[in-house]
Amino acid sequence: MDSICLSKKSKAFGTVNLPGSKSLSNRALLLSALSSGSKVLKNLLKSDDTDRMIEALSALGVTAERHEDLSCRVERDLSQPLRSCDLFLGNAGTAMRPLTAVLAADGNEGHYVLTGEPRMYERPIKPLTDALTALGASIKFLGKEGFPPLEINGRKLHGGTVTIDGTVSSQFITALLMAAPLASGDITINISGDLISKPYVLITLDLMRKFGVNVEHDGFRSFFIKGGQHYVSPGEYLVEGDASSASYFLAAGAIAGKVRVTGVGSESIQGDIKFAEALGRMGAKITFGSDFIEAEKSELHGIDEDFNLIPDAAMTIVPLAVFADSPTVIRNVGSWRIKETDRLKAMATELAKIGVRCEEGDDYIRIIPPEKLSDLRTAAIDTYNDHRMAMCFSLISFAESITINDPSCTKKTFPGFFSEFGRICS
Repeated sequence: MDSICLSKKSKAFGTVNLPGSKSLSNRALLLSALSSGSKVLKNLLKSDDTDRMIEALSALGVTAERHEDLSCRVERDLSQPLRSCDLFLGNAGTAMRPLTAVLAADGNEGHYVLTGEPRMYERPIKPLTDALTALGASIKFLGKEGFPPLEINGRKLHGGTVTIDGTVSSQFITALLMAAPLASGDITINISGDLISKPYVLITLDLMRKFGVNVEHDGFRSFFIKGGQHYVSPGEYLVEGDASSASYFLAAGAIAGKVRVTGVGSESIQGDIKFAEALGRMGAKITFGSDFIEAEKSELHGIDEDFNLIPDAAMTIVPLAVFADSPTVIRNVGSWRIKETDRLKAMATELAKIGVRCEEGDDYIRIIPPEKLSDLRTAAIDTYNDHRMAMCFSLISFAESITINDPSCTKKTFPGFFSEFGRICS
């Protein structure tokens, strides 16, 4: 197994220009494929997840042409049906879930088989497929009931009212929303339980609006999509910098210096910018600009908060908690258990390796910082093929040298992460 050893570091200074948001990139690619004409997406993320989406679109007969300047030209002749094909989607939830919905709503009766990596077959999809089936979809589980791989026979979905569980993954709601305009009639989506990760649904609604489709909602309890709407190309779309990726560099600045990230700021539509606000509540000095966020070192304090709205960025609170002067509790993040790995279990396991005590609950983790950072042990951190585990534990190098196993897993969202981390941290 490949690994990278990060020597002990003492300072972090500089500016990081963020790669494009994964969430925005894959949504924009799919909506571009559903609209006519030529589209140009700028600052599109180059990563494993976006590669899987582009490969899928190409197999379906959509032209998606990347350029060296991080733009991508997308073209589709809507008069031609999508091609029947088998699609390998890796472990990209932002490809598997929306493509499942869109292909199930394909009115040209295409035949599709959606496969992925073994971990994808452990990630549930039944709340989405149940809702689609209620609207007339034909979906078959090829392995374990309720999980990929899937066989889909596309058909025109009818309108109507469906209910979907909002407590498991916001990607189910995003997928259903994106496919709804393809149905023959109006669709109402009712949410059962408390909808998690609402900011990610807001990203979906904002992007759908930019592509010409309006969605009404009642405080996230229900959504109404009027039939007869069509996706319309905005011509060009600039993908914001990834706010989740910003968290690691802002954390580095809060621990050991002063770091600015550009490409995302106070005007961002991404909910993960709220990570910076949480970092401020921990004691860091935070400055917002319209297109940048800056974090400066200060004494860090433990917090006890609900992070249901920003579960991805909340992972970065875990290593920050090691540098705080009191315990930290990260609550309402049960969705961590169905991500790229069981992140609650993985975090607890790897913290124990470096000598940090923690308590792992069903949907929370409590981290007790060491009395002295010198009490920490060096260790080889397993990353479980999870990009965020690798990037989070890199921050422990500000206390002790650390080895990160399988560092290439960061290709999922940030292929150049360790290069950028090494550039500003020493």
